[in-house]
Amino acid sequence: MHYQNLVAFIFAISEINQNIEILPNITLGFYMVDLCLTEQQAVKGMTGMISTSTSSRSIPNYHCGLSSNLVGFVEGVSSKLTLLLARMFGIYRIPQISYSSMDPILSDKVQFPYFYRTVPNDFIQYKAIVSLMKYFGWSWVGILVADNESGLMASQEIQRGLSEHGYCVDFIEFLPYRSSLDYSKEARIVYSLSTTSANVIIIYGDHNYIFRLQIILYMNTIPSKIWIISCQWSLSEGTEYEFLSFAPFNGSLAISLPAKTSPNFEDFSKNINPDTYPNDVFIENVWWQLYDCNYRSKHSFTDLCIGNETIYNPENVNIHKSMTHYSYSIYNAVYALAHALHLMTSQKKEDLVENGFPAWKVHKYLKNINFTNSVGDDILFDENGDMNSNFDILNWAVYPNQTYNAIKVGQFHQRPSPNLVINAEKIRWSKHFLQSQRSVCSESCTPGYRKSHRESQPSCCYDCVPCAEGEISNGTDTETCTKCPERLWPNMNRDLCIPKEITYLSYEDILGMSLAVVSVFLFLLTCLVTMILMKHRNTPVVKANNRSLSFILLISLKMCFLCSLIFIGYPHKVTCILRQTVFGITFSISVSAILAKTVTVVIAFNATNPRSRLKHWVGTRTSYSVLLICSSMQMIICVIWLGCSPPFPQDNMQDEVGKIVAECNDGSQVAFYSVLGYMGSLSFVSFLIAFLARNLPDVFNEAKYITFSMLVFCSVWISFIPAYLSSKGKYVVAMEIFAILASSFGLLGCIFIPKCYVILIRPEMNTKVSMVTR
Repeated sequence: MHYQNLVAFIFAISEINQNIEILPNITLGFYMVDLCLTEQQAVKGMTGMISTSTSSRSIPNYHCGLSSNLVGFVEGVSSKLTLLLARMFGIYRIPQISYSSMDPILSDKVQFPYFYRTVPNDFIQYKAIVSLMKYFGWSWVGILVADNESGLMASQEIQRGLSEHGYCVDFIEFLPYRSSLDYSKEARIVYSLSTTSANVIIIYGDHNYIFRLQIILYMNTIPSKIWIISCQWSLSEGTEYEFLSFAPFNGSLAISLPAKTSPNFEDFSKNINPDTYPNDVFIENVWWQLYDCNYRSKHSFTDLCIGNETIYNPENVNIHKSMTHYSYSIYNAVYALAHALHLMTSQKKEDLVENGFPAWKVHKYLKNINFTNSVGDDILFDENGDMNSNFDILNWAVYPNQTYNAIKVGQFHQRPSPNLVINAEKIRWSKHFLQSQRSVCSESCTPGYRKSHRESQPSCCYDCVPCAEGEISNGTDTETCTKCPERLWPNMNRDLCIPKEITYLSYEDILGMSLAVVSVFLFLLTCLVTMILMKHRNTPVVKANNRSLSFILLISLKMCFLCSLIFIGYPHKVTCILRQTVFGITFSISVSAILAKTVTVVIAFNATNPRSRLKHWVGTRTSYSVLLICSSMQMIICVIWLGCSPPFPQDNMQDEVGKIVAECNDGSQVAFYSVLGYMGSLSFVSFLIAFLARNLPDVFNEAKYITFSMLVFCSVWISFIPAYLSSKGKYVVAMEIFAILASSFGLLGCIFIPKCYVILIRPEMNTKVSMVTR
């Protein structure tokens, strides 16, 4: 594979020399140095290029003999060596074009004004990796980078790019160099890969560093992952160790520079053999690796080659008929230098010197080149000396027989704006990753929940907490819930605000229907009692203790039973006004009638004494006066109430969560409790007088029944007040209706049921003779 880079370099020079439109009458030559991946050899080779000393030692700035006529150089060993060469060649102002180094620091034109490259800045690759994470929603990843300055910068920039989108990194580990034996680092890598919940691991480094990862994967049982591999390592580079399997990388995605091929490259490569290039020091070794034979020497441990072999051995995957991305990058680098020289010869011939092209003058033409190569791509450098290029997204498919294929599944475009295009249908995921192609620390919080971040963990790790009462979240992964407006309430899923349910004591409600039925039943029962008393109105039992007051009491009780129906149903302005006033007045009439009956009994018994002054008050006028005065006082209170602060309908949103209680506001609480207090005062006076008169001798003494009825009445309304204050919503109304029905039925039952009993069951007691006898 590395030899193909050399072939592409020679092919580009050969093609330029045969092209009469570029540098006519000028032949390009080249000088090649093997840097052997060491800084020492790199410095030695560099000094050799910039000097022509005839001695065995190369001395910088010393020229002896013919001039080298060096106009620029193309290199691409490693970022570390590229930086070294850029600093040293920059001193001599010799243009340098790298075909592989993507280190962002090389874009600094202050430090490296004569540096160019036919690959993009590594920052673009960082953006491509982050865009890939964003596209698939992989918010929880691990990062393995080379243990060098480039790896450190890559880890920092990728982590920064991920954090800008709310993504997190579980761990960052540094891969040791292939010759390093840093077991502590390897142990940390094994632990991180074994324990991480991230399914996606980003790898940044060339084959020297990833070789250590291959060893780690081979020696340890690591859960299957999806690897995102930087363009610094290509699967086509293979490995010299056959036991290392590529299976762990099956289904992975790789960032790669586009690999395109010049139309004549394959034909040129077919003609390469040791005979056509006898001075090539590498070719015989290549032939030995391809065919396990020796081309010339018969005194060898291997067989002599037949002679018809070509560089394309079908059994060796390391040599391709098409250019790799590095070969294509070298091809463009050579052409860039040639076009700069062509501009120099055609535009500014005065820049030429007798012996050729001054290297330092080539620089100003190199940065202005703009041409289209044989593939159809536009070749030009930006202001930083970088060549803007797209990245291909490759999907590695590794088959059981250890063969592999790189399937192009997308592309990342940098210009005019960053854009990632993926054909997801073409991706062949690993079988271990088919079921859930996700890599998250925590699953997304669905609508109705909010994220609650876990303490001391990255922001991607959180728990999903349901929204509080009255709040919703209608999006995924919501940080906070939103409070619903006052008249709205969350639905069951808490992802939408819906109108609150309006609740009130209605006739459709079981409680409201039950109270209405009881109210109507007691009203009919009161009507039945009234009919019985009307039919027997001339009997002693009915005539006892003022018959007229009994019928007034029955009529007021009917109104009490019916007024409870006003409390049922949706509250309107009229019903709110009628509720308390009708209730207060009707009950005051009932209690006033009972008080009048009690006063009548007491006056009647005390008037039998000849010296008593009460004999002047005996008669119906006194009882009617008591009834009129006592009920009128309640009417006056109600009129004042309605005039100052009458009841009104309102929507109560505080009593019941998630509901609007339609109710009547009493307006003035003082007036409301004044009505109840006045009614309670009348009841207490009636109870007290009846209690004192309960033992008066009489044939049918009604005072004892009134005493018990007032006891029931007062007990109901005394217990009503705390129950009323502690109830909420429609149950407030239900409690008041219950108190009205219970107290009214207590009056009806205690006063009139005994009379009905005598009339219907014991008629023999309902005679004047019987009552006198008693």
